[in-house]
Amino acid sequence: QVQLVESGGGLVQAGGSLRLSCAASGRIFSSYIMGWFRQRPGKEREFVARINRSGGSTYYADSVKGRFAISRDNIKNTVYLQMNSLKPEDTAIYYCAADPSGTYSYFDYWGQGTQVTVSS
Repeated sequence: QVQLVESGGGLVQAGGSLRLSCAASGRIFSSYIMGWFRQRPGKEREFVARINRSGGSTYYADSVKGRFAISRDNIKNTVYLQMNSLKPEDTAIYYCAADPSGTYSYFDYWGQGTQVTVSS
């Protein structure tokens, strides 16, 4: 089992940047596929980005492609989400998640979320 704790959220003006971090407990962090999801006000939770075990492969939702970058540090047991050129519609609670299955389909472990608010 793994525990995930997000940090780095906050209030930023449109066009600004934030970097989210997600620290994971446990010794097998490198065996998990990691992802970021978000839940915008009044919307269902949606996929944002994912990264494979080694960090060599990433995939993004169209809405964030070219603006967000996911990365991981398997020594520090941390996954990051660098968010640039933020827009008011990026306002959401951001969650990191871990998929132990290796299939990108079973994100079984979730953090508590961190709020990102982008003002216009």
